[in-house]
Amino acid sequence: MRAVIDRLENGQAVVLFGDEEIKVEIPVRLLPEGIKEGDILKVEFTVDKEAEIKQREKVSILLHKLKNKNK
Repeated sequence: MRAVIDRLENGQAVVLFGDEEIKVEIPVRLLPEGIKEGDILKVEFTVDKEAEIKQREKVSILLHKLKNKNK
């Protein structure tokens, strides 16, 4: 997917995603250094299954601790 930097204002970048030009505001600090209006970004989202499993385990442990807190 591609995204275009539409404009920069107050530390935010207004980014237009895809052919539909879905508008999203993103803090400039999260984008590549030196970004400017009109720049085109290549965007890819992937699922991190390994991190998801670790997060679920962490939540499970916390829930177990909470359930057994007063026993």
